[in-house]
Amino acid sequence: MFARARRPRFRWLLACAALVCAGACAAAAPSSKQGIAYRWVDEQGVVHYGDHIPPQYASQDRAILNSQGVEVGHLDAQKSQEQVAAVARERATQMRQRQHDAFLITTYTSVKDIEALRDVRLGQLRGQRAAAEQYTDSLRVRLATLQSRALSFRPYSSRADARRMPDDLAENLVRTVNELNAQSRELAVKTQEETTLRAQFQADIERYRALHTIHSQ
Repeated sequence: MFARARRPRFRWLLACAALVCAGACAAAAPSSKQGIAYRWVDEQGVVHYGDHIPPQYASQDRAILNSQGVEVGHLDAQKSQEQVAAVARERATQMRQRQHDAFLITTYTSVKDIEALRDVRLGQLRGQRAAAEQYTDSLRVRLATLQSRALSFRPYSSRADARRMPDDLAENLVRTVNELNAQSRELAVKTQEETTLRAQFQADIERYRALHTIHSQ
């Protein structure tokens, strides 16, 4: 009789305990009306859950959780314009590298092929440089002749009866000096082109060897 009298109260206690447990679980597990919640970290490093993100944290990294608290997505922090541009440049660099790797693998059959093309290109540059050097030498000869003629005229001549330099001679002097300076710059460019070309082909040779090693493994 005593046991049966206590049974309704025992069932009531069990029901209360179940309600308390359910409430605690609901408070701990993130949820929302749509079954989706968010997880983010504040500036103190404290993790928060909620069905919406406070505006001050909307630009930070945050996770998307389902109704069971399992991460189903991730939203990266918003990037500045400089960061976006840097990412774009990095992707473009990687794309160019992949394209160049494909070019190396599909174009050459051995390192000797690359070296042969390098030698052809260097020979072309040397021919262009030799022609530029010959033209530069002719300009120096012309300039020396013009300067020798200019010594007979003012202001270079010390003679009292020296005449003013003719306009065509002055124009030829200026034109020859300018052309000689331009050719000197062109020769410097050719020298730099040769140095750059050697470096580029050497880089291609090293990259080709690395790719060939990777593909042969």
